Amino acid sequence: MSRTPIELFKNLKIRWKMLIIILPLVVIPIFILGAAIGYVSTNQAYKGLTATSKADLDHMASFTLDLLDGHHRQFKVYREEKQQIVRQEMKSLVDLAYNLINEQQRQMALGKIDLVTAQQAVRNSFKEVSIGRSGYLYAMTADGQLTVHPAREGENILNVQDESGRFFIQEMIDNALASPPGEVLYTIYPWSNELPQETHPRDKIVAFRYCPKWDWVVAAGGYLDETYEDPAFEKQALGVVFSQIKNKKVGQTGYIYCMDTEGTLTIHPEAEGRNIISATDTNGRAFVAEMVANKNGWIRYPWHNRADEKARMKIVRYRYFEPWKWIVAVGSYEDEFYQPANQIKWRIALYVLILPLVIGLLAAALVFYVAKVLTDPIARMIAVIRQVKRGRLDQRIKVENRDELGELAIAFNRMAHMLQKNKELEAALAQQGKMASLGVLSSGVAHEINNPLGVILGYAGHLEKKVPQDDPNFSFIHEIKRESKRCKKIVQDLLSYARTPKPALEPVNINRLLREIIDFARNHTDLYHVQILQQFSADIPMISADADQLRQVAINLLLNAGAATSAQGEIQVRTQLEDERYVRIDFVDQGEGISDANLEKIFEPFFTTKTRGTGLGLAITKQIIDMHQGEIFIESVEGRGTTVSIRLPLVRDDLLNVRD
Repeated sequence: MSRTPIELFKNLKIRWKMLIIILPLVVIPIFILGAAIGYVSTNQAYKGLTATSKADLDHMASFTLDLLDGHHRQFKVYREEKQQIVRQEMKSLVDLAYNLINEQQRQMALGKIDLVTAQQAVRNSFKEVSIGRSGYLYAMTADGQLTVHPAREGENILNVQDESGRFFIQEMIDNALASPPGEVLYTIYPWSNELPQETHPRDKIVAFRYCPKWDWVVAAGGYLDETYEDPAFEKQALGVVFSQIKNKKVGQTGYIYCMDTEGTLTIHPEAEGRNIISATDTNGRAFVAEMVANKNGWIRYPWHNRADEKARMKIVRYRYFEPWKWIVAVGSYEDEFYQPANQIKWRIALYVLILPLVIGLLAAALVFYVAKVLTDPIARMIAVIRQVKRGRLDQRIKVENRDELGELAIAFNRMAHMLQKNKELEAALAQQGKMASLGVLSSGVAHEINNPLGVILGYAGHLEKKVPQDDPNFSFIHEIKRESKRCKKIVQDLLSYARTPKPALEPVNINRLLREIIDFARNHTDLYHVQILQQFSADIPMISADADQLRQVAINLLLNAGAATSAQGEIQVRTQLEDERYVRIDFVDQGEGISDANLEKIFEPFFTTKTRGTGLGLAITKQIIDMHQGEIFIESVEGRGTTVSIRLPLVRDDLLNVRD
């Protein structure tokens, strides 16, 4: 007959059931969680890499701007410093020319030369001075007449204009006439020479000063590019900067390039000097014109390189460099940004496949281990339950933890304890029945025996007084009297064992009670040969007990110890507080001890090792201690002595129940 999967599952061992239930619950969520984590991680990686890559592009653009700005500022400072030097040199030339005129004026005052000779000497000296490649010294009168000039001497240039239409000669003359004596002035204006090589105007700088003695404006002029501007040096330095920019790689194939506002590439790894204003992407979008129009921002467009099979998306960060009117652009392909993210994605996919397999194996091993941890205690419980089933009610399950199995073991142990107590209670009830029967028997025996014993003791006492001690019959009469007393004590012990009354509870000071008993015992004839030592703890509180019954117990134990102890021996009586719940009393002797075989039967009624004992003393003692809800233990080593220990509760269970 075929079984359904549910029936097969029910018949499996616990560990296989746990494996079938737990393994899917572990592996399937890991697959789902791994896929979710992979998806989220990949997206976050793409976002993070995009943000990082854009930050890198922006950083590279800022780096390029800083590099160009540094170069621009450096040469600006360089020009300013050189301009100051050139201006100082030109001022020195103007001052020199002024001093030449003064010297010729002094010679005239001495009568050595006339004005014409003096002015001609100045003209000759001026013409010998050159500034740069084409600069020179010249002079003109206040009305614009050139008195000294390399090429246009004698012309009136008052109304000459520069390339911007400014009447710079008139401005020079007006400023010179209005300036304080000895001050050198400067002016810059665009000028174009009528030479074949001059295709566009160049800026010219002129230092000038007014000489009132001859009514001359003395000037020193030269082109800027021949004085403090150095295009060749600047071009060389700029070439170094361009090389640094072109050699800077962005990702694998990205680069930095610059163009002016007309779309002409000023810096580019391959197409420098080309105009790309009309360039479009694969969708026909004029992205370069958009960059030139916006000057600052981000742009993303598809671009198809000839080396690629298809167009790839490109992202560019572009910024405007105001001093040179340049647009600085930094671009790279997006798929180069996402290459690490793609590697992460495939790695995550691999881990999503491998991790559940590894975790599944680990989970299976852990399930078997957990099943072993759970089922081994169950197996031990079953073994103990089988023992209890066979009648071994003293067997208990070892409680190793406090989980559900631990609680189950505790509950079972409590149940076994209750069964054992019930069995003991049944035995006690049976014993009480026996004791009741023994009590009835003892009463009858006592009634039937005590009367004849009383008569025998009476006549034995009478005869003992009548017969002299030296009479041979006196010893027989004394023996009759002694054995009759022994029979009477046996009957009395039998009655005491069969009819031990319930304790009359009252507050008792154990230490004081024991001291009274020891004082009494020291005077007992059976204890003359021993020394009784006491060692009592001072922190023992009052307990609820029957003082008379405890006195009977203590005297009985002291007499037994004295009988077992040789002459000059010691008996120790100690008290102490145990576990804050019990009073412990120890009776320790140095006698001959008790064998292990006899130790097991020591509390049985009528068992004795004495030749003349009844065997009821320790049985009555245990009965009294049990009625006080206490415990009595005997430890003995043959040849070394015996210790009898009694534990009495500070608070009885019946009092606890009343309080509850």
